[in-house]
Amino acid sequence: MPVAKRLLLYMKPYWWRILLAALASSAYGGLDAAFAYMVEPLLKKIFMSKDMFIFSFLPFAIILIFVFRAICRYLNDYFMNTAAQLAVQDVRNEIFRKNVFLDLQFFNRNQTGSLMSRVVTDVAAMQNGVAETISGVFRDSIGLVSLLGVIFYRDWQLAMISILVIPFTIYPASVLGKKIKTTARKGQDEAGYFASILQETLSGIKVVKAFSLENSMIEQFTRANLKYYHFTRKMIKYNSLSSPISEVISSLGIAAVIFFGGSKVMAGKLSAPEFFSFITAMALVYSPLKKLIGAYGTAQRCIGSSERVFEIIDAVPEIVDAPNGYTLTPDDNRVEFKNVYFKYQDDYILENVSLVAEKGQMVALVGPSGGGKSTLVSLIARFFETSAGQILIGTHDVREIVKDSLMRHIALVDQETILFHDTVANNIRYGKPDASDDEVIRAAQAAYAHDFIIDMPEGYQTSIGDRGVRLSGGQRQRLCIARAILKNAPILILDEATSALDTESEQMVQRALDNLIENRTTFVIAHRLSTVLHADKIVVLENGSIVESGTHLELIQNSGLYSRLCAVQFNS
Repeated sequence: MPVAKRLLLYMKPYWWRILLAALASSAYGGLDAAFAYMVEPLLKKIFMSKDMFIFSFLPFAIILIFVFRAICRYLNDYFMNTAAQLAVQDVRNEIFRKNVFLDLQFFNRNQTGSLMSRVVTDVAAMQNGVAETISGVFRDSIGLVSLLGVIFYRDWQLAMISILVIPFTIYPASVLGKKIKTTARKGQDEAGYFASILQETLSGIKVVKAFSLENSMIEQFTRANLKYYHFTRKMIKYNSLSSPISEVISSLGIAAVIFFGGSKVMAGKLSAPEFFSFITAMALVYSPLKKLIGAYGTAQRCIGSSERVFEIIDAVPEIVDAPNGYTLTPDDNRVEFKNVYFKYQDDYILENVSLVAEKGQMVALVGPSGGGKSTLVSLIARFFETSAGQILIGTHDVREIVKDSLMRHIALVDQETILFHDTVANNIRYGKPDASDDEVIRAAQAAYAHDFIIDMPEGYQTSIGDRGVRLSGGQRQRLCIARAILKNAPILILDEATSALDTESEQMVQRALDNLIENRTTFVIAHRLSTVLHADKIVVLENGSIVESGTHLELIQNSGLYSRLCAVQFNS
């Protein structure tokens, strides 16, 4: 569907606002034509008939006309801009909703800053463009048509001369408009790039400072900002050319009308008041025409931004629910991998992986970095789709399970503690949005988090800052564990849950994890082998394949990769 038509469909629910704006703009545009038409009879009444009543009343009439005109302008701008704001608000909600439901593969391919730029910058450009374009089209089109009616009524021959130049103003506007659209699109792409630099710098400011990267990041941002300026400069150039070109071309029509009209007045074929009325109307004609040409450029910028927004809205998720999908039950706790392969682009991350985690078992995944451990557990939650093979929960392939049911069945505690700029209680409550305060407190107690929470200034209602910046690493991790405990999911995934902690924090978090693991089918990824010695099954992955599997004692006796890893870590 053409972009312009899609934008209009978003405006459809607010048709009554657009109707009121159209009525106001009709009155506003019509007043220009009425004013131009009244020039001739007023001049006759005042200067030829010496009508003092009309002359005395004229200043008050002018003030009343401009007051009414101002009211119409306000109503037009208010209702049109609010309609555009509401429509673009719907677009913003839709693009955010679509972003949230897209697959992780999509986010791996796109920079966060670029996606943020589309939600903020591009949607703002759409809002301004829609309001200005539609408002201008209503107001200036009606004014233009009304004024053309006046000049044709006064003298159709002079009118034909004056409008001959209009097609010559439209062509350069069309050419410039296309250039504006292309440049706007490229400029917004560049804006997304420097937004990504900004997002990465601010989110990783500790690393930037630790490695003295301030100047390096400033140089990157400055280069990206300069590129954005170059595109913006081109847009300014094209926009700035539009009005002068149309004015120069319009001057040819004005000059021709003055010459031929003046000749008719001097020849007695046209009265001076009629000629002044015509000149007034013609001069007013070029104003809405110039505004419409400007609105075309604004519309092209809007379309360029809209295309970037609709690319996200039209993105098709790769992972979708199967028709008549299965909803998991509490007894579906067994997890089995059957000859699973996973390929990212052209490289296999996992090859021919087969393993079983029985109900209530703890399966530890160990091995060198890059072996595919995190990818393997991500496939259980169907964050990515397997390239071949099956993953069964209970007796059902994860591709047959309703995604919402699958997510409710799995709790994740990641090495990256994801917390939100909210209260302690609400961060825990993300595990179960309808949980009572008592349930939240019990979950925090089980995660050994209650004591430090009640010592905070406002207890459970304390805001923890952006990404939990006001908490220590151990405290953040225990809040994530409390969230997982509150969720009470039958399957648990622990991805390096204690890797970034000191010894004391690790011991505290490990006790919390012991409470969390109880009676759950658990997958644990760990580089610290001391945390998985008592796992029911230890699976060793290397280069995407399982090279060993068994208990700690069995693997030690095999003298394989696991035994060598233990020798390195335990210095024996």
